[in-house]
Amino acid sequence: MENLIEVRHLKKYFKTGSGVLHAVDDVTFGIPKGCTMGVVGESGCGKSTLGRTMIHLLDSTDGEILFEGKNVTNISKHEIRKLREDVTIIFQDPYSSLDPRFTVSRIIREPLKISGKFSRGEIDDRVDELMEMVGIDPRFAMAYPHELDGGRRQRIGIARALALNPKFIVCDEPVSALDVSIQAQVLNLLQDLQEARSLTYMFVTHNSSVVRHISDHICVMYLGQLVETAETEAVFDRPYHPYTKALLSAIPSSDITKKMERISMKGEINSPINPKPGCRFASRCIYATEACKKPQQLTEVEPGHFVSCCRIGEI
Repeated sequence: MENLIEVRHLKKYFKTGSGVLHAVDDVTFGIPKGCTMGVVGESGCGKSTLGRTMIHLLDSTDGEILFEGKNVTNISKHEIRKLREDVTIIFQDPYSSLDPRFTVSRIIREPLKISGKFSRGEIDDRVDELMEMVGIDPRFAMAYPHELDGGRRQRIGIARALALNPKFIVCDEPVSALDVSIQAQVLNLLQDLQEARSLTYMFVTHNSSVVRHISDHICVMYLGQLVETAETEAVFDRPYHPYTKALLSAIPSSDITKKMERISMKGEINSPINPKPGCRFASRCIYATEACKKPQQLTEVEPGHFVSCCRIGEI
């Protein structure tokens, strides 16, 4: 299947007082049209930075970003504005990402107004359509974000993201700030919208259960690097990288007869500032050897399943 969006050796570094922080370091993958790529890992591993760099909310340091086969890495402000119609983001916190001075109606109409492609009547009709699409009652049109619960606020964020009929949406932990019951409603809404509109998602989360529910493919990140990627069931059924195994072992099981074998990660977490060559998980890995201090490469261990570990065949 053809990729809608693809990144090749993408890097995003930040200069700090202590050195250069490698937030995203040499990441390569593609997302087929109409599919969902789940990106998982501990907090601070670079998931959100990766998503924001892919849609030009952050400028990349190096590497390539391709959208529909076209290189969009270094494009003009005019081209970025045009790209905004096809790529967008749903933020983690629905409260802080909505302007508290705007009503629900105005928040949704803002991208339509800025695009300059719609008349006032068309904007009004489109706002009504979007509110109905995401399940917001028309009586909330003149309400302000602080007057609504978290679930409705996130639905507003989703409606705003859909305003210009995008093809690709970065879902940056869109349910992590919501109650569990509301999480299920929002996840089901996202899946229904994807099916109806052939949307392509990059779903950023640290919740492995959520990512299994919604994703077709999974990327596992650790300290800015990709350590494993494959189809969802392949990652859950046959994890290869020690970090992936440890991550999945932390998922609670509803089967009381199944013995849980939690893999504990000991040792210090390496700093992403001026990191040394080699596997960044080595300091916490029980299988680490001298070979792990050398640069690692993603290797295809089975069709479509890539792992960055020099000891795959031994562990």
